[in-house]
Amino acid sequence: MEMMGPDPQLLKQLVEMKMPFGKYKDVLLCDLPVSYLEWFQRNGFPKGKLGMLLETMLVIRMNGLTHLLTPLKK
Repeated sequence: MEMMGPDPQLLKQLVEMKMPFGKYKDVLLCDLPVSYLEWFQRNGFPKGKLGMLLETMLVIRMNGLTHLLTPLKK
């Protein structure tokens, strides 16, 4: 069975997409504080693509994988 790496398109969205609402409106998803991501974990991530991206960002942060995003940042 072949191991799959992270989806480059998904990682690119994390460094390009901005939070569309709330306290951190217009902040890039990759720059959101971990405490904000943890709040969503406790209270529920938004539905759809945004929720999936926020949850992915939390997993990246919790596992010390933010270096994966560095080459993608402009």
